[in-house]
Amino acid sequence: MPETELNRDEVAERLTLVISRLSRRIRPVGDELSHGLLSALSSVKNSGPIRPSDLARLEHVAAPTMTRIVADLENRGLVERAPDPLDGRSFLLRTTPRGLDAVADARSARTARVLAMLAEQSDDELSLISAALPALEDAAVSAVSA
Repeated sequence: MPETELNRDEVAERLTLVISRLSRRIRPVGDELSHGLLSALSSVKNSGPIRPSDLARLEHVAAPTMTRIVADLENRGLVERAPDPLDGRSFLLRTTPRGLDAVADARSARTARVLAMLAEQSDDELSLISAALPALEDAAVSAVSA
């Protein structure tokens, strides 16, 4: 059986549609953290203590956007400021215990929604999804470092 030539445009279009639909189904509900807040909070957790400017670069957002995100996270008690020992004009962000709990809770809630979606899939379909994960993870990491 001859192999069908891959059409990258078609793959990209279908993947975009699927990611959009999946994203809507796992979107935060109620008072759950938005994707942007959770991403920034997770970065502080994993890379902190961190300067807001470094966090903005890590998250690929402009400084004013990060200023708003940091203010929201601080108001929620999820991060706290500490003096920057290398630069008295700056400060470092670190995750509070409440912030650590918020990351765990948000991931758990979103994982539960994905599990509900996967419950609708057959074992064969789940195997195909599982087999695609390494390539999708590589694509996600390549996109971040590009």
